[in-house]
Amino acid sequence: MLWLKSFHIIAMVCWFAGLFYLPRLFVYHAMSEDAISRDRFVVMERKLFWNIATPSAAATLLFGFWLLFGNMDYFLAWWWMQVKLGLVALLLVYHGMCWVYMNDLRDGRNERGHVFFRIFNELPVILLIAIVILIVVKPVL
Repeated sequence: MLWLKSFHIIAMVCWFAGLFYLPRLFVYHAMSEDAISRDRFVVMERKLFWNIATPSAAATLLFGFWLLFGNMDYFLAWWWMQVKLGLVALLLVYHGMCWVYMNDLRDGRNERGHVFFRIFNELPVILLIAIVILIVVKPVL
């Protein structure tokens, strides 16, 4: 069980690293004015999304559900776990939004400016804080 928990945490850290850096690349991509820079960001974003963030998300979910199903009656009896799972669902939506924005930037369809992406970049921080507090503190209502 501790091995599973360790791999879950490692995968989650890698996933968040991708989710923290990818929107930062969007900021620079949206600010770029020359084709060489835009092409470079397209490659960097694609590699980060498909080679790091997405596999890490899949591993996080795999290990997380493995832990959950190993003791489902206990975990689902607590409100904090249900809220945490809801926040993970929001994180998956955020991940999907990154994919959409990445494709829009790649294809020249982006209508968002660098300021939007700077704000968008802060959303996973809020989710991370909430998820960690729920899972470590396990607050009682």
